[in-house]
Amino acid sequence: MLTAPQLTYSLLAPMMIIFGAAVIGVLVEAFVGKARRAAIQLTLTLGALTLALLQLWSIRDKFSTTAAVGAVVIDRAGIFLQGSILILAIVAVLLVADQDNFVSKASAIPGSAEEAESIKTGDQQTEIFPLFLFAVVGMMLFPVSNDLLTLFVALEVFSLPLYLLAGLSRRRRLLSQEAALKYFLLGAYSSAFFLFGAAFLYGFSGTLSISGIAQAVEAAAGNNIFVLLGIVFISVGLLFKISAVPFHSWTPDVYQGAPTPITGFMAACTKVAAFGAILRMFYVGFADVYTEWRPIITTIAVITMIFGSVVAIAQRDIKRMLAYSSIAHAGFLLTGIVALNKDGLAASLFYLFAYGMATIAAFGIISLVRNSAGEVTDLNQWVGLGKRSPLIAGAFAFLLLTFAGIPLTGGFVGKFAIFSAAYQSGNIGVVVVGVLSSAIAAFFYIRVIIMMFFSDPQNDSVSIIIPTVKSQIAISTATITSVALGIAPSLVLNTATSFANFIK
Repeated sequence: MLTAPQLTYSLLAPMMIIFGAAVIGVLVEAFVGKARRAAIQLTLTLGALTLALLQLWSIRDKFSTTAAVGAVVIDRAGIFLQGSILILAIVAVLLVADQDNFVSKASAIPGSAEEAESIKTGDQQTEIFPLFLFAVVGMMLFPVSNDLLTLFVALEVFSLPLYLLAGLSRRRRLLSQEAALKYFLLGAYSSAFFLFGAAFLYGFSGTLSISGIAQAVEAAAGNNIFVLLGIVFISVGLLFKISAVPFHSWTPDVYQGAPTPITGFMAACTKVAAFGAILRMFYVGFADVYTEWRPIITTIAVITMIFGSVVAIAQRDIKRMLAYSSIAHAGFLLTGIVALNKDGLAASLFYLFAYGMATIAAFGIISLVRNSAGEVTDLNQWVGLGKRSPLIAGAFAFLLLTFAGIPLTGGFVGKFAIFSAAYQSGNIGVVVVGVLSSAIAAFFYIRVIIMMFFSDPQNDSVSIIIPTVKSQIAISTATITSVALGIAPSLVLNTATSFANFIK
């Protein structure tokens, strides 16, 4: 006899709200006139994100492993990660909603009269909003998935919309579409590795449940080649999403080619979702085989930190530089996995939120630097920018210092906390490499600051446009939050510590 699954709708409501809004957004695209579509879609998106955040707050003290027949686990760490994704998404969607960033392209040729007219009228591509929401609901499901099948479904739900969103750049169409295609193809390969690893773990344990796999691993004392193979292949699929070396090759091209607001959203929220899933897999599923996977993750963390920091020095495009910076940050965050303790989990949660806020603000500011051809990402044209707009350039300089981990910034607090956790767990070598990599990374961040403030402008055609109200709110909110995380980090760090708990 088949019986209906028992679902705890109150615990699943945050994800269901976002999914329902995404479906409604698709219907709006089909039946609402173009003149009213943009306003309705933005209102629907912001309303759904806010309502989901309020519902998430109402269940913050509830826990369950049976909310969706064992496929989803609701615990404190999962709630913190989902809350971070929703807050970052609310800020990011205001940048995405900027009429000047997404216009109807039809078949216009760059620079043609047709494209110029579409830009002039501000005819927005409103289909980005349901795609945005589908990506968000996949990201929310990813870190709370309790079995490998649900984890794979969540991976595809948020990846497929991102592949499309990455190809929607208005002015650099060929570059954007190339980036989207590369992201899609490499993402497909990584998904195949993930499924291969899931097959090994299922063959070993007879279950797809992460907690069930953990019990099987504990019973076998980790002495099985299939466990190690499963961990390796699962890790490939997950490490691809966080841009860890050697699975990083898509990152610079996609960051450069995708529309800048989408790059900010992707860089911030995808990191939170992917690291949330990785933390759950290693803290819950693979904790009993720590000695087997520790050398692998440690090696990847070390290579990722060094590679991202060194290669970023040679970049002459600001978006590619931040792409390699994000690779380095993925290495720093991997030290929280190597630590495998409560402090490491709490530090990772804080780091992800602080990095996400600074990233969205940084890419929001990048979208304001323009000339007659559109956004200017060539660093040579940023020379003297601080003398044209001290406020915007000063905010960007602060965000760069946050990425560098300079004291009195959220980046410093995050790095200090995560390195301290790794040191306490005995992983001194990875901490030393992390500190040295941070010092290397500080060079290219400070170089940009020097270019902006201590050199005379060389190109009069480059200017900082006046942002719309939506962009002003997004950039201001993200920047002020980044400042607050440096001045009073305990507000979020204490919360992250109290929420640093996975149900096994």
